[in-house]
Amino acid sequence: ILDDPDLKDIDPTVLKHCHAAAATCILEAGKHKADISAISTCLEDCKLDKERIEQFCTEYQKNKDALEILLGSIGRSPLHITDVSWRLEYQIKNNQLHKTYQPSYLVTLNVENSDSGSHPDVSFSCTMEQLQDLVGKLKDAAKSLDRATQM
Repeated sequence: ILDDPDLKDIDPTVLKHCHAAAATCILEAGKHKADISAISTCLEDCKLDKERIEQFCTEYQKNKDALEILLGSIGRSPLHITDVSWRLEYQIKNNQLHKTYQPSYLVTLNVENSDSGSHPDVSFSCTMEQLQDLVGKLKDAAKSLDRATQM
């Protein structure tokens, strides 16, 4: 969008805000399976002119089925971690046969989604420092959650 010659006189920040607003409008319309009259009414309330509303609704109608399929594939709730397993991996040599002696952790998160059951596990490798950083951030998140629920 920022490279379009027709839009180069417009402030990039304004373009980003407009793009985000249009994407949000499309997403919400698809999520609520809004019909054209509801979308038109909403856009009229936003003071858009009739020509732009008609053009928006025409493009939305053309892509509505694909949008609903895409939104359906995303799911409605985030993944839920049900279990964690880990193991220590100790790399003795690298590809060039140089000695490295680098320990790392292989972490596997067992996850599921309440909409569709289980998903493939999420696995990653990290150093001791990265693992300590992750644990610290998880502890901070848990404390924030505790504070939020106590209010």
